[in-house]
Amino acid sequence: MAEAASKPRMPSRLRFALLVGAAVYPLITLILEVVLTLTPGWPLPARTALVVPIMVTCMVWGIIPFIQTRLRHWL
Repeated sequence: MAEAASKPRMPSRLRFALLVGAAVYPLITLILEVVLTLTPGWPLPARTALVVPIMVTCMVWGIIPFIQTRLRHWL
């Protein structure tokens, strides 16, 4: 019984997914607004090739570390 009390609680994947989604939605909306304004007439695959590296960079070095460090108490 004492062993169960000493185990750290696992973060909730659902809460993590909700936090990531809440952060990604406004960011992708902003990125798309900027990209669509700067690339009129570009085909969709070219725009996507521009958006994906920006979004992945923001997630890997911004959103996910922020959630894991500053919001871990809520997970």
